[in-house]
Amino acid sequence: MRRSAALRVALVGTRGVPARYGGFETCVEEVGRRLADRGHDVVVYCRTVPGATESPPDSYLGMRLVHLPAARKRSLETLSHTALSTAHLLAHRTDAAIVFNAANAPLLALLRAARIPVATHVDGLEWKRAKWGAAGRRYYRMAEALAVRWSDALIADAEGIATYYDREFGAPTTLLTYGAPLIRPGTDRLNELGLERGGYHLAVARFEPENHVDLIVEGYAASEASKPLVVVGSAPYADDYTRHVHSLADHRVHFLGGVWDQELLDQLYAGSCSYLHGHSVGGTNPSLLRAIGAGAVVIAYDVDFNREVVADAGRYFSSPSDVAAQLVAVEGAPDAAARAGQRARELAAGYDWEIVADGYEELARRLATRRCPKRRPTGRRRREVPSLAADAYDGLPGAPVPAWENLPAAQQ
Repeated sequence: MRRSAALRVALVGTRGVPARYGGFETCVEEVGRRLADRGHDVVVYCRTVPGATESPPDSYLGMRLVHLPAARKRSLETLSHTALSTAHLLAHRTDAAIVFNAANAPLLALLRAARIPVATHVDGLEWKRAKWGAAGRRYYRMAEALAVRWSDALIADAEGIATYYDREFGAPTTLLTYGAPLIRPGTDRLNELGLERGGYHLAVARFEPENHVDLIVEGYAASEASKPLVVVGSAPYADDYTRHVHSLADHRVHFLGGVWDQELLDQLYAGSCSYLHGHSVGGTNPSLLRAIGAGAVVIAYDVDFNREVVADAGRYFSSPSDVAAQLVAVEGAPDAAARAGQRARELAAGYDWEIVADGYEELARRLATRRCPKRRPTGRRRREVPSLAADAYDGLPGAPVPAWENLPAAQQ
């Protein structure tokens, strides 16, 4: 429903919609559709799909779509597509632009020069991902600084990310989390996979070292858990890591690969005995929010981003032995697990996409009317992290440091 004067808002820097990949795309779809419902002109920049035989749609859920190509190389894919999107945006101006991913920060200078007000959603600590070498990590740390310097506003999706930018740069952020859909999808489709409600443990993640799929599988294989582990996910650039994960599994582990059927995925969350969440560097994670919205019993990697979401409803791990112990504990205490699942749904109610969209709408209006600070932080860091190669720098102060981490670079 339209609430006030309509704005033209560009959403830039993601793979676009429909959301099929990760948190940014989910945010663009959920926020963009709500802004469009309120009468705003929302333009989403999408990546073309190589080899597609049908023309891509011009609109989706009320949003206008602009499809542009991207270089098919991991290190260039995001920036190349955003460069083309920026060129298009300069020729088709909007009242405000929201750029997702600090990696796109070098292009912010063009938007500032054209006086298009821009906010950057900085996401998590990308430079800590093992898939990037030393040059990639230096680039991402430089991009963080440029985002601070050249954005009219910064968006953080977790308190931990807001704390990081304040501590590192003295930069204020607007805290806009993701939403957690409250879902009761039933379990009638689990039999398609030979599963039954409460009869399996679940992990959902892209296969990247910082998502700790290997740690989960290793801990499960060492456990005395009686129920199988179902692993959903894959990675486009991580063959070595995927082989490593598979090598750790025993006969009780079932790898499903990517599951793009949302109904089936929701039923997997809701029907699980426990949901194991290994993400450690990405801020608030949509998969974790969807799990608590389904009432899943969460066993999460112990970093502040995850504790911020799951709080007292969760169990936590930082080693394979922790995983093994928590799995057995959940199986041995079904009543406590049921109470944890109910508590998770209570927490999920606090993550409402309508409220999130309110925040984006207010931010877009502030940008359009130029009600942002005229002086931005310089982008200089207050202090330097001692080593760019420190995979052990795993979260903000107070987060545990896992000693085992140093796996080959391999991917939510």
